[in-house]
Amino acid sequence: MLQVGFLGAGKSTHRYQGPFIAKLTDKFHIKTIWARNLSHVKWEQIPGAVYTENIDDVLQDPDIDLVVISLPVLHYEYTKKTLLAGKNVVCEKPFTESRAQAEELFDLAKEKGLLCMCIQNRRFDSDFLTAQAVIESGRLGDIYEVEMHYDYYRKDVVDAGKFDPFGSFLYQHACHTLDQAISYFGIPHDYHAEVKQLLGSGRMNDYFDIDLYYDAPLKVNVSSSYMRIKPRPKITVYGTKGMFVKTTEDRQEYDLKRFYMPTPDHPDFGLDRERDYGTAYYYNEHDEYVEDLIKTVNGDYSRYYEAVYDSIVSGATPLVKPEETLKQLEILETGIKQCQ
Repeated sequence: MLQVGFLGAGKSTHRYQGPFIAKLTDKFHIKTIWARNLSHVKWEQIPGAVYTENIDDVLQDPDIDLVVISLPVLHYEYTKKTLLAGKNVVCEKPFTESRAQAEELFDLAKEKGLLCMCIQNRRFDSDFLTAQAVIESGRLGDIYEVEMHYDYYRKDVVDAGKFDPFGSFLYQHACHTLDQAISYFGIPHDYHAEVKQLLGSGRMNDYFDIDLYYDAPLKVNVSSSYMRIKPRPKITVYGTKGMFVKTTEDRQEYDLKRFYMPTPDHPDFGLDRERDYGTAYYYNEHDEYVEDLIKTVNGDYSRYYEAVYDSIVSGATPLVKPEETLKQLEILETGIKQCQ
């Protein structure tokens, strides 16, 4: 049983991380949660956890094995503090502001024999897992193109937001789909990024289009916008025998936003309805045209923390490898230079 401490007591802690750690009752116990000012914490407290304004209650507690950095900013600073305190650490995406900062942290973790890993739980999104299953079934033939989107219509956010590289749409959202692509298809040998401020300079970045190039003929496109009133399909896969389209995204976040949590009394948490299933269009072995409705593979963000547990307890290779995070940050850092 690993004892867990949190730095940060906001949405990430209570909605996206805590419920999935708490689900693994045989592996983790959330012991302590730190916030700069507890009076600002508006979330229902996690049962059994101690809330504190003294960071040493987390970093200097010899019983705490893992610290989760769930702050919106200062990832580099607090991850470094945690490693220097001798704690294993996982840090919210996009991890750091630069590749150089991440390299320093990974080197420090290696020197101290600690786990240091970016939180990339969307590797366990149902749409992404389903696309993998279809690819591996062979029904699409050889894959030559993949499109991954993450669209919104939030003009009010763009209007109100000022340009901030780390808080940009690119850093905060491309990190999801970039990591998915890198985790499954590998590190690309080349890439091209187009990053824009559609509503003008000085505003938040609201558009990106990134091509990842692999051995011919495979190309993976990761593109998203804050200005699409109707989103594009979440993922589309093209192969020599057909294609697969999944229009809707993973349902876990939808349920979490309704405070419908992954607990034993919610067995349907995060599960797609049939109307949300994707479709494979292809020619079968008899050269017959087929349209198959593909049942969605269940997503489960707690699988990220199962992997964290295995790395700390059994020495398993980290789920999110340092080189994968470094490549993602290189792409983000390069792309955001196009904005001002």
